[in-house]
Amino acid sequence: MQCDVIVYNITEHSDLIDEATWAISALHSEIEHFGSPKTFILLSTIMTWAMTKPADPDEPDIPLTEDDYKRRRPHPNFKEHTSTEKLVLKLGKTKKSKLATYVVTSGLQYGMGENIFHFFFKTAWLGELSSVPVFGPGTNVIPAIHIHDLARVVQNIIDHKPKTHYFIAVDDSKNTFEDIVKAIASTLGSGKTENIPKEDDYGTKAITVETDLLYLSVNLRTESVFLNDRLNVHWDCESGIIDNILQVVEEYKQARQLLPIKICLLGPPAVGKSSAAVKLCRYYKLHHIDVNETINEKVRQLVICVFQEELLEGNEKTSENEEMLVGAEAQLKTLKNNMVQNDGQLDDQHVMHIIREKLNSKPCRNQGYVLDGYPKTYTQARELFHDENMEVEDTGSTIPQYSKVLVPEFVISLDATDEFLKECVRSLPQNVAEEMHYTQDEFTESLAKFRETLAEDESVLDYFDYLEIHPEHIDKLIKIIKTVGPPKNYGPSPEEMEEERKRKEDERHLQLKQEEVEKELRQRLEKDKMTALLEEWNRNMAEVKKQETELLETRSVPMRHYLMKYVMPTVIQGLMDCCKVKPDDPVDFLVTLLIDFISRVLFNNKLFVFTLCHVLFTPFQAEYLFRNNEDD
Repeated sequence: MQCDVIVYNITEHSDLIDEATWAISALHSEIEHFGSPKTFILLSTIMTWAMTKPADPDEPDIPLTEDDYKRRRPHPNFKEHTSTEKLVLKLGKTKKSKLATYVVTSGLQYGMGENIFHFFFKTAWLGELSSVPVFGPGTNVIPAIHIHDLARVVQNIIDHKPKTHYFIAVDDSKNTFEDIVKAIASTLGSGKTENIPKEDDYGTKAITVETDLLYLSVNLRTESVFLNDRLNVHWDCESGIIDNILQVVEEYKQARQLLPIKICLLGPPAVGKSSAAVKLCRYYKLHHIDVNETINEKVRQLVICVFQEELLEGNEKTSENEEMLVGAEAQLKTLKNNMVQNDGQLDDQHVMHIIREKLNSKPCRNQGYVLDGYPKTYTQARELFHDENMEVEDTGSTIPQYSKVLVPEFVISLDATDEFLKECVRSLPQNVAEEMHYTQDEFTESLAKFRETLAEDESVLDYFDYLEIHPEHIDKLIKIIKTVGPPKNYGPSPEEMEEERKRKEDERHLQLKQEEVEKELRQRLEKDKMTALLEEWNRNMAEVKKQETELLETRSVPMRHYLMKYVMPTVIQGLMDCCKVKPDDPVDFLVTLLIDFISRVLFNNKLFVFTLCHVLFTPFQAEYLFRNNEDD
């Protein structure tokens, strides 16, 4: 309510549609309370025109304009955008003096980060793939507009408040998807593209948002008639992304801070240049330019090029291929002849040409490089970094002409004393020293030559001093990193960081779950082990009890036989007599009979009598028996 202008951009995030709908509805409901007129601008997407048929089927190349507004048909996934456009225009007709509403249907936006095209810029810039993918045939015409031009359209609407309330904002280009990708690939990468199906696994992984593939598949020829007739727009890229690709690429690098880091690493032999170069390349994601390796790489490329061209059949060969084959064969022959004449080494002229070609390659110009131990002299540096496009003029200036694209921005001179270097070489294994040409005689000669070259009137360090790229004399890698600063390369994006966080979280949950499963398995194994031990214990106890029972039964057999033969008849007879007599106290009656029997038969075996009494009578009765019949 406190704003004079409200702009909602629903081209990038569809979740803003509900908020934009709520905002215009809420403003309209409060229209009577406006202190000053308000302007509401909705930035929508060209996908609301995606299914629109040409006005004349016989002439499909005639572009659609704002006059075709009522015939427009949205893509099925963008019907909500269309409904929001209609609502904004409808509510703006109530009281135009209080609330003016506008809809700007924007083409695919590029510039200052590249938006929908960022994947192709990143792929070409990194150079990790041999070719940049084009999803589908790529013949579809994509309406587009630079983000600066779209901003100017909005600003003009705010300033002029035109009577027209619906605008199509696209540039004048009619570029196809494939042509756009080729322009990006040629400017940032090798220039090679490859058509792959939209349903390809790589496509679904590369373009993580399904809506992006829909945008890239749109095929529309549109024209912004109202912009040119009714607004005063000063275009940045009216002719489109392809014609302005150099400007767009520069904006892309600046916006994302993808600036090459170029380092020249110098120093005496055995000081550790190559080790430091490898670590710097790994830290900054740069390209390591080692002279010998670069020469070998160039020779391999020429051999592969010649071999592949020779395999092409007659129909596949073109004049361009044949010219490339002739050039590769000639260059390969020249290099081999030069190596033969110089005991396997190349002349400075050939080395310089190969190194310069490497510095000019797209990967080195995009990410940067670490030039390892080269150039070694003032002359080599001047020839390597000179600008071929600049005319040589004798101005009398001491500053040599140089190419800002090729020359390093950091020159690091690794320092060490001769004694330290000799000690390092002596500590190397014999085979390593021989391989690196660091035997005692070779190393002494190399070190003396390096010191002599550095002491000349114009050394390689003087060359960089003339260019005001003052060499840093450093003895530790950490100091180099501190001098160069932070990396200027693709780090993880917020989406990639979130994905990495989720991945680690999933790994942690998986690990915890695995540990829980392992714990349950250990507990189950321990329980099964205890159950087995308990079952074995129970079996052993049962066996022991069985053996004890058998032993007791075996031992009790004589006693039972004795009782059955001598005692039980008397007891049975006593019970029968008891039944006949029916005394008042049957127990005393039976006791009297048994005492008589015991006194007569067993009076000499007191232990047996005592045991028998305990079995047949209560302890009190047994004690009474013995106390009263002890003499008997």
